[in-house]
Amino acid sequence: MARDDSTAPRTPGGPGAFSRWMQHTANARANRRIRKGRGRSMGMDLLILHTTGRRSGAPRETPLMHLEEPDGSLLVVASGGGDRNPDWHANLTARPGEVAIELPGQPRVPAVAEELHGPDRERAWQRLATDQPRIAKYQKKATREYPLIRLTPQ
Repeated sequence: MARDDSTAPRTPGGPGAFSRWMQHTANARANRRIRKGRGRSMGMDLLILHTTGRRSGAPRETPLMHLEEPDGSLLVVASGGGDRNPDWHANLTARPGEVAIELPGQPRVPAVAEELHGPDRERAWQRLATDQPRIAKYQKKATREYPLIRLTPQ
């Protein structure tokens, strides 16, 4: 029997209940894989970003692709696959002191998040686009510039 989500509250242009459930399920599976030490998918290194919900105050865990910088910091892109930034980016910017990262098979550690701008962003973006051309391809199709975040483990 098909699931009827027509009564689920929706934000105009936002995901319905079934889409949210699918994303939650996919994220939970990816998080389990990362915690077991299998932190690669489609040629990309993964991490779990821990944030706190900006409105709910609830803990959030999001699996993300990352690129390690020579200094040990990690770059993540807030692409979200659409015309708006993903929720984790809004949570991160609203509560920047409540950020942690979890690398494959390692415990969670606090991190400092810094959104890159100007020449710093351009240099980091070039490294990222060279390492992951698929991200550069997505950016070319987008109507907005994807935020680029540097996460520095503490």
